[in-house]
Amino acid sequence: MQRGVLIKYKHSVMFGAWLPVESGLFGVPELSSPEGFQEAQEKALQETEQLVQKACITPPGPQTVMIFDQLSDALCRVADLADFVKIAHPDFAFREAAEEACRNIGTVVEKLNTNIELCQSLKQLLANKEVMDSLDPETRQVAELFMFDFEISGIHLDEEKRKRAVDLNVKILDLCNQFLIGAHLPNKIDKHILPEHIRYNFSVEGNYIQITGLHADCSDDLVREAAYKIFLYPNAEQLRCLEELLTSRNHLAQLVGYNTFAHRALQGTMARTPGKVHGEILFYRTLKDFEIMKGMKMKLNPQNSIINLNKHFDSFVYFLRYNIEPSLYCPFFSLGACMEGLNFLFNQLLGISLYAEQTEKGELWCEDVRKLAVVHENEGLLGYIYCDFFQRADKPHQDCHFTIRGGRLREDGEYQLPVVVLMLSLPHSTRSSPTLLTPGMMENLFHEMGHAMHSMLGRTRYQHVTGTRCPTDFAEVPSILMEYFASDYRVVNQFARHYQTGQSLPKSMVSRLCESKKICAAADMQLQVFYAVLDQLYHGEHPLKRSTTDILKETQEKFYGLPYVPNTAWQLRFSHLVGYGAKYYSYLMSRAIASMVWKQCFVQNPFDRAMGERYRKEMLAHGGGKEPMLMVQGMLQKSPSVEDFVDALVSDLDQDFETFFMDSE
Repeated sequence: MQRGVLIKYKHSVMFGAWLPVESGLFGVPELSSPEGFQEAQEKALQETEQLVQKACITPPGPQTVMIFDQLSDALCRVADLADFVKIAHPDFAFREAAEEACRNIGTVVEKLNTNIELCQSLKQLLANKEVMDSLDPETRQVAELFMFDFEISGIHLDEEKRKRAVDLNVKILDLCNQFLIGAHLPNKIDKHILPEHIRYNFSVEGNYIQITGLHADCSDDLVREAAYKIFLYPNAEQLRCLEELLTSRNHLAQLVGYNTFAHRALQGTMARTPGKVHGEILFYRTLKDFEIMKGMKMKLNPQNSIINLNKHFDSFVYFLRYNIEPSLYCPFFSLGACMEGLNFLFNQLLGISLYAEQTEKGELWCEDVRKLAVVHENEGLLGYIYCDFFQRADKPHQDCHFTIRGGRLREDGEYQLPVVVLMLSLPHSTRSSPTLLTPGMMENLFHEMGHAMHSMLGRTRYQHVTGTRCPTDFAEVPSILMEYFASDYRVVNQFARHYQTGQSLPKSMVSRLCESKKICAAADMQLQVFYAVLDQLYHGEHPLKRSTTDILKETQEKFYGLPYVPNTAWQLRFSHLVGYGAKYYSYLMSRAIASMVWKQCFVQNPFDRAMGERYRKEMLAHGGGKEPMLMVQGMLQKSPSVEDFVDALVSDLDQDFETFFMDSE
């Protein structure tokens, strides 16, 4: 395939043009039409059936693990791709076909996870000490992870209960999909209810205004207030869906032998138990150190009404965070400039460059999607990143990373290259300017690219543990670490240029931006604690003693310290309850690790190639094929204590902790 370099033109990334060649989505020939999902699904299921038979007759050995991984890969190649298409493709027919494929493949996975004969073949391997001792550490880890999947799915139950577990898992998959769709649906309101001078901030359809998000970056207090109250207004159907999802998860957990869903979900993570998540490291001891937050709350007038108090605080936080007025920064953060900055950073740290890649006709789902090849200076092509960066109708307003195909060592000795999608919600360019990012958008771009590099560099033998397929409380470390790079003047100075004048972003403006983040860091940290506690409560003991909204209100006032706004139900927009159910605390744990890595390894020199290579070798290369704490120890060259985790979180709130800037002279 022909490959073009990233070309700078008015700080935009321009791509060469090639004559199109016919293909299907992501280069999969069957997916040139929605009906192709049925064909792809049938091929995967045929291959699965053959591999199951092969696994059951293969003598215990490394080949057993290889077959299990081939089985996982055959199903994931369809399921992972469909998982993205079902929410992001602009064509409803494609979304519908992908959703059906997800459901069918998911049902097969749950049945396989309760297949006694298949499990027995793995048990024979794990019980053979001589063979297990001969396996390399990654192969042993993957074998144990496959057995773990059997155990949490109820393989030990009788036939009737195993069938009930499969049915519950399928029901949960359906509820998760329904909840995700509802979490991103806009709320409509008669346009005449809103003052005329703010209507232009929202999408207008006839006599209705659609509110698609919180508009948190808007400088107008009234716009933010209207968006908050309307977007978060309770929806009875979504509320029922959430309650049924939480109840079904609890039933499944208890059926397979766990006290709560949280106990089941935390198996295999660094935290391991809900008790540790609720413990001092992530909540109570950290809260005691929120002196900055206490100082901020002293500035609020407790006599204000609930709505005014929240509005007052919202305006206060907005002023602190954006006393830098985002619009002043946007001209320096064109998408092209930011991509060049990422390219420079990856090249300096890891010897990696990003190149525009030719696409075939039918390979993309939208004409503004771009495909990047990730190329190492010595190792060559590592994988592909599809950049789905721009807003469009029916596209979820969330920034996220999707694995489309995991990397693995194939049977022919070739490496199956990883393929991922980065999905953002950036504004389109205009006639007068390229796409311009706010500071928050720029940080999110760096965050998601951290996930992408993890996927590209997790060069594991098995796709079951490729890249981000690792414990959730470790998976966010590479992405959060990138946020530290995005806040460092030396990094920002490499790419932040005014798209018209070419002027560098003044150091004083970068300093103000970084300081504003530190001022609000305590509030943001407390918000993350609130989210994490709420998630644990929802997935704790059932039946819940109060409604999910009452639990939200009580938890918000206890852990976030700001009153709940009546007639809102933020939990119905909490899409992380699907992919991060009982694991939202992972952001806090990962932030603590990322903070330690940044301060020990990169704060002195964010372009240190030796540290970049150590980071790749110790943390990125293993995916989920190595115990996370061993990876952390390898990077930090010590075993962090509970106090180290707490100190790492608290030190980020310290007003006296200086961001390292280049000398001004």
